[in-house]
Amino acid sequence: MVGTWVAGWARSRRTPPPVAHPWGFYIDVADDPAEVGRHVLPEAEEQLVRRAAASVTDSRTWMKMPAEPEDVEPWLSPGWVMAWEDAGHLMALDLAATAPRPPDGYSVTVESLDGVVHLRVLDAAGEPAAKGQMAVLGEAVVVDRVRTEEAHRRRGLGGFVMRALADEAVDRGAVLGVLGATDAGRALYQTLGWKKHATLAECVYRP
Repeated sequence: MVGTWVAGWARSRRTPPPVAHPWGFYIDVADDPAEVGRHVLPEAEEQLVRRAAASVTDSRTWMKMPAEPEDVEPWLSPGWVMAWEDAGHLMALDLAATAPRPPDGYSVTVESLDGVVHLRVLDAAGEPAAKGQMAVLGEAVVVDRVRTEEAHRRRGLGGFVMRALADEAVDRGAVLGVLGATDAGRALYQTLGWKKHATLAECVYRP
């Protein structure tokens, strides 16, 4: 599942495909002053963590893996810092169509470009209210960048975006949804049936 998430994240963000290494994957991250790239480990083992960490020479490189942060911290070499506040959650869902309708006063646009589906919700004035996107990888999709604008929150738009993306995924033959969630996002996704697969521990190289 980690490999699916990595491939989908890279496609969604239009970065080069992940580069495979003995310990996992490396992804370039563009246009982010806090991150130049990330190492993603499919498994959290001390030897793999140390090998991945030793390959890093550029500060602001992040390392992510399915593990609890407190388990990983003792394995970190000098210069690496555990990003406790940035720990995420790898989640998955068996997809099903539900034919959702947007709340009254909102409209929806859907655009597909290079394997990425972009869904946008507009208010009555045609201004952006919510959005989300997903990378389509055959029978799996990776959901990314789900957001509701501040003025439109608590109106069910986040749930609508997720359900509408699921319908679009099913229409394209997908059966599995995968995403990486923050704590706040996890609360929403769980109400929609998404299940947590693993905690995503995160650390950053700051020598």
